[in-house]
Amino acid sequence: MPKIRIENVVASTSLGDELDLQSIALGLDGAEYEPEQFPGLIYRLKEPKTAILLFRSGKVVCTGAKSMTEVENSIKTVAQQIRKGGQKITMKPRIEVQNIVASSDLGSEINLNAIAVTLGLDRVEYEPEQFPGLVCRIEEPRVVVLLFGSGKLVCTGARKPSDVELAVKKITQELRGAGLLR
Repeated sequence: MPKIRIENVVASTSLGDELDLQSIALGLDGAEYEPEQFPGLIYRLKEPKTAILLFRSGKVVCTGAKSMTEVENSIKTVAQQIRKGGQKITMKPRIEVQNIVASSDLGSEINLNAIAVTLGLDRVEYEPEQFPGLVCRIEEPRVVVLLFGSGKLVCTGARKPSDVELAVKKITQELRGAGLLR
């Protein structure tokens, strides 16, 4: 099984009914809040290296994490800082993963033209003039795998790490079974 590396976990939650972004921006050192440019407040953490987007509705999006633990730590850190600033918020919010992006390497170069023909046009998009990778949709788990001629791949759309593992295993087996991967 090829080694899989999680590159980004995007998750969301809610810290309450309404957030006063203006006062949060003043209380969080380095926070970016320009409502005429973007409706949310952007706060970047150095450890773990993530970005938190806060919205007036109380919704929060965390991006850039490499694991669920990093997501949880980032949201907890920001929640504590907001609470210190005097805002009433939910301290143990339910966090939901929206997307996991992961990368892997099949270990050898692959022929994308042959793969496009073999896997069929119903689940594959390959237009090398537009994009150098082959886009393959997998039904179960419901993810998209981008395959590159170098043998590298990117999996996106997963909701849990096991979905990524299953998708990489499935695509590897399918390519080996068709004689397209050594």
